[in-house]
Amino acid sequence: MKRTHLPLNALRVFEVAARHLSFTRAADELAVTPAAVGQQIRALEEMLGVVLFRRLTRNLELTHEAQQALPALQQAFLAFEEAVRQMQAGQSSRVLSIAAPRALVAKWLAARLADYGRLNPDLRFSIAAHEAGEMDFTQANIDLAIHFGGEPQAEGIHGRTLGVERLLTVAAPGQGPGTGTDAPCIAHPLDLETSCVQSALTVADAGLAIDAAAAGLGKTRVPALLAAADLAAGRIIALEEGEAMAGAWWLTAPTPQWRQAKVRALVAFLIG
Repeated sequence: MKRTHLPLNALRVFEVAARHLSFTRAADELAVTPAAVGQQIRALEEMLGVVLFRRLTRNLELTHEAQQALPALQQAFLAFEEAVRQMQAGQSSRVLSIAAPRALVAKWLAARLADYGRLNPDLRFSIAAHEAGEMDFTQANIDLAIHFGGEPQAEGIHGRTLGVERLLTVAAPGQGPGTGTDAPCIAHPLDLETSCVQSALTVADAGLAIDAAAAGLGKTRVPALLAAADLAAGRIIALEEGEAMAGAWWLTAPTPQWRQAKVRALVAFLIG
């Protein structure tokens, strides 16, 4: 059913003027001039074909038609306000939905979300796996997405980078068939141009490659961000200083999500 176009602004002016029975006090509440209030009321009366106020010498009086309609109109504006509150509550809810590659979640993001959660105990996280390329935010209810690659190019999508990334060759300390240049290679999608001569294993992601290297199955080239925790724990060692990667880790979201305080606060924490 086609809805009738409602002059909501004029109806709002009428509701305020009807409460005060004064164009001057209505103008004060609405931060406009009394003349603007009078103009809106006259236009509404013209549109409806109904007189809404009797202009007396020192005050206003509602007509019978206006008195009959006013309670329903006031209830309608209360319903509008409640609907707006519900929409705002959804945007400011204590749940953060994040899409990120599994390896990044396992090797870097989960620990930082745990730290952030301790600072914000009422916050809850929802994590979805997203492995390749930029997130299609039109198809997913996601607050923030993280991907490896270039700066987001899609219209309306903005990003913050975690900084320059390096590709490290890592292996278990003193384990496996060797940790030198002749060690078997563990391949994964983020290392498409491996310098290893032979491949001992191919795995689904860089996180699994790190675990396989730590188990002594060979060496692998992985982004430094993903290897940092295992390097610090001594599970793996770096065989060289690494080389700069063409891409970077990007935290991305559409413009409306960047307006949310919960998204901006989390991004600031992750980057900081």
